[in-house]
Formats: sequence, structure tokens, C-alpha cells
Amino acid sequence: MGVELRVHAFFLLLAVVCLGLGAPDGVGRGLALFFVLIGAVVVREIARLLVAAWLGLRLRAILLLPIGGMFAYANPEGQENANQGGAQFAIALAGPLANGLAALALAATFLGAGGNIDIVSQPWISSAHLLRSMVWMQACLGMLHLLPAYPLDCGRLLRGSFARKHGLAPSGRSATGLGQVLALAAMLGGMLLHSPWLIMAGFFIMIGAQVEDQGVFFQSVVDTVRMREVMLTDFATLSPSDTLADALVRCVHSLQEDFPVVRGPQLVGIVSRQRIVDALRSDGNGYVQSVMSRAFQVAQPEDTLGTTIRRITAGRGLSLIPVTDSGRVVGIVSVQNLMSSMSLLAEQRRIERQESGE
Repeated sequence: MGVELRVHAFFLLLAVVCLGLGAPDGVGRGLALFFVLIGAVVVREIARLLVAAWLGLRLRAILLLPIGGMFAYANPEGQENANQGGAQFAIALAGPLANGLAALALAATFLGAGGNIDIVSQPWISSAHLLRSMVWMQACLGMLHLLPAYPLDCGRLLRGSFARKHGLAPSGRSATGLGQVLALAAMLGGMLLHSPWLIMAGFFIMIGAQVEDQGVFFQSVVDTVRMREVMLTDFATLSPSDTLADALVRCVHSLQEDFPVVRGPQLVGIVSRQRIVDALRSDGNGYVQSVMSRAFQVAQPEDTLGTTIRRITAGRGLSLIPVTDSGRVVGIVSVQNLMSSMSLLAEQRRIERQESGE
């Protein structure tokens, strides 16, 4: 549905842990316990996705961790709307409520089926009692997100409330600090109580806070950089009437992988050097206009880098975005040169800060 789904590598670590916990009862039961946890995460995230869709929020990607998912929105407006009080509360409530209702529904189903299942006996979650584990895995994941630890749901609400009063950066530091304290407390409590699930919960809370912080920091950086600061201004262009052989000569003398195709001052297409080579090999010499792509997006010099990155990500196979001013191509931004330009820009800003301090 146009949303990129990413699964964090720590899911593999959790699978190993579940297999280890289920070793006395067999590998199959350990693997089943792992899928019980996946089921709880799926219930939670489906509920949150439905609420986000109901609120009209467009998502770009979801990163799944064993404690739940993290949303990346398709545009800054979506991020801002999701951080508004009503929307933020609705999304935060959806996860725990869905897990709680799923736990009640499963418990009612198992008890109503007439089986001899003791729902409340301990251990609540173990490979030896998978039906009981299904109930308590849902309940525990829901209750976990009621803790005021960022990036859990309740922690997000506290951060949002603090951000509206004191700003995003101070609220982020405070929420992350509180989350790490609670995560350490959970890990120590798990060691004292010999609870591997409490230890893992604390560990994944800490990992989640770090992942979220990195995302927020990256977003804050790219949304302050303008295209005019990182675009390449020394670049080659091709004409649609150029022959492929002539275009290949231009490719030999250029480091560019992709070329804007212009007719006079007007941008009419984009072509890659690989497309030129492939066309020459398969069909012989022809004209650039026969192989250029007419599906492209453009940016303006004052557009933020974050907006352009989202365009590159959204466009399948898109590797170059021309920067135009009044219809004239004044620069290009490509995946190939973006990281180099960002690194040099960071160094330039560092030097400027030093000179202004002197």
C-alpha cells in the first residue's frame, strides 16, 4: 500500500532467545513462542495503522521492533499532525487498547471452549503453556506501553506535552533520559526477579529510544539544509537531438551517472549513462530523446533536503533530481554525490562557526 515495512535485526536476536527459553520443551515450542510475540506486535501495529489512516496521516515507512513499530511520515505536515494532541493521543491509545482487547478476547475464547486452561497461573509466558502465553503476551505488551518511558506510547505522550511547552530538543533529551532510566530499572529488576522478559523489555526500550533519537536528529538536520547549499552547479547536460554516440563521448569525460536532457532552457527528460550504453549495444546509434525518461521530479533552490530525500525515496529507481529556477536547470542533486556534499557542507559550517567565534 505504498508504505515501506522494515524489520529491525534485533528480531533475530529475540528469536534466538525464545528458542533458548523453549529448549526444555523443544525447538518447535520455542519458535511458537516467538510467533506469539510477533502476533502481539502485529495486533498492536494494525490498530495503530488503522487509526493513522482514519486520521488521514500518510506514512512513508514503519520500522518494527519487538516492542512495537515506529512510524516515518511521508511529509513534514504528517509528522506535525501526528504530534498534535488529539491525533497523538488516538495513536498512542490504539496500541495498548488493541492488545488489551485481544487479551480479553483470547481469554474468553479459551475459557469458553471448556478446556482445562489456567489463565492466571505462573509463569504467564512460557513455551510450555502457549495458549496462556498468547493471552499474557498481548496483555503485557499493552501494559508495557503504559509506562512513561520513551519511545513507548505513554512516553511519547509525555514528550509531546513537554515539547509544546519547552520545545522539541529539550523534550527529546528529557524523554530519552527518563526512558533510559526506566529501561535500566527494568533490566535490573529482571535480573533480581530472574525474569528474562523484563530484561528484554528494558533492553529494547533502550534500543528503541536510541533509534528514535537518531531519526529525529537526522530529520532536524535535513529539514534545515536547502537545495542551493548541496546541489551540484558544475554539471553536464544533453540535448534530445544528440546522438547516443555523442552522448557516450560526454559520459567518458564526465563523472555524472545521470544527465538532465534540455531543449533550450527547458528540461524535457533525464537519461543515465547505463541507459545510453545499453541502447547502443542493443539497437545501435540513435538519439537521446528515444531513450530518455520523461518521468522525473524537480526541486527548487529553496526546497529542503528532507523534501528532496523523500522524493528520491518515493520515486522507484529515481537517482537524480534537477533543481530548477524559473524553468531553467541551475543544479542537480543525485544519490551519488549527496553524502559527499553533506559532509563538505558540515565542514564548511564548522569553519564558519569558528571564524564567527573569533
